[in-house]
Amino acid sequence: MKRRTILSLEQALSMPYATLRFAQLGWRVIRIEATPTGKGPPGDPNRYIGSTIADDDRRSYFVAPNVGKEAIALNLKEAAGREILHRLIRELDVDIFCCNTLPGRYENFGIDYETLSAIRPELIWAGISALGPEYPDTPGYDPGIQAMAGYMETTGDPDGPPMLAGIPIIDLKAGDEVFAQTCLALAERAETGKGKRIDVSMLQAASSWLITTLPLIDFGAEPEEMSRWGNAHRKFIPSNVYPTKDGFLYVAMGSDRQWQRMVAVEKFKSLDTPERASNSGRYDDRENIYADISAITAQYGTAELQADFSGATVPNSVINTIPMVREEPAIKSRLTTTHAPDGNLVRMPPMAVDSENGLSELEFAPRYGEHTKAILSEVGLGDEEISALAGQGVISSTL
Repeated sequence: MKRRTILSLEQALSMPYATLRFAQLGWRVIRIEATPTGKGPPGDPNRYIGSTIADDDRRSYFVAPNVGKEAIALNLKEAAGREILHRLIRELDVDIFCCNTLPGRYENFGIDYETLSAIRPELIWAGISALGPEYPDTPGYDPGIQAMAGYMETTGDPDGPPMLAGIPIIDLKAGDEVFAQTCLALAERAETGKGKRIDVSMLQAASSWLITTLPLIDFGAEPEEMSRWGNAHRKFIPSNVYPTKDGFLYVAMGSDRQWQRMVAVEKFKSLDTPERASNSGRYDDRENIYADISAITAQYGTAELQADFSGATVPNSVINTIPMVREEPAIKSRLTTTHAPDGNLVRMPPMAVDSENGLSELEFAPRYGEHTKAILSEVGLGDEEISALAGQGVISSTL
């Protein structure tokens, strides 16, 4: 697979996650950040979130999405900064340009598709925004989009308030869409030789996942079917989380046959009634079923119940903590890693899908402006010119 070059004006999580997937393939990813403004710490705000890992600008929330990348700082509000960006596009043979700034800033920053594709017609351009370019000044934040897309309405206890998901799933969904659509565009370019513009709306991408809820409106479903169900499945009964003597156990029920196998287990024989033989019958009696199962499972340890369910071929799982997830055999051998400047090993999530050419170890996340001088030298700028640009506030460098 040919190594590609990605130039990305990125911050926060959605686009950094997208370009991380390219870095995991061994592709070159150069992240662009703004020069200091005097209004706070420079660059990506995520650099300063969490505990300090290396320097003050490489804290815990920033590191994992930005390993394996290079970092430069440019002032795109200045014509000289925009010219440097355009020079990078030309001289580095950039394949892909990414950004997740407000669409209303594209032209002012000289990063709009029309400008960059005129420089390099085969360029693939990908942008993430809250609602797409039709809403150029609307900022996009994961929790806000979770609220807009109905995710919060469908998450949490039925008697409690709407809740956020435990991870920023909208940011990650948008990043995955950039990765997928860019790979598709690369395949199309191999046939046509032409570049492409890709606009990912966080709201649209999130709404595409409403496959089990949104169509219910036209099927005459009751409002409760499209609201919060806690840990219970909306349709497959009695899929739910149940208490045990020493924790909790998730039990999935995907068919009437699985129910029959469950109630054949001695502990659960009392649950078997003719009315509960079908999923529709169990749906009507779901509250009683949940209570009956909970009363039984609370009497036994998790391991014993797991053995019973697994022996009956009924899907089940313990509720793993994050440290437990890291130790799962199916995950542990696939973790990616990096080393902090002090040499400490940092274990990170695996690639989404195994890749023959994927990197299991990546360079530590870059300091703010760490590669500015080296990359400008690479495209032919001399030391005096680089120093002058730094003095004018057009670039910034930590080295």
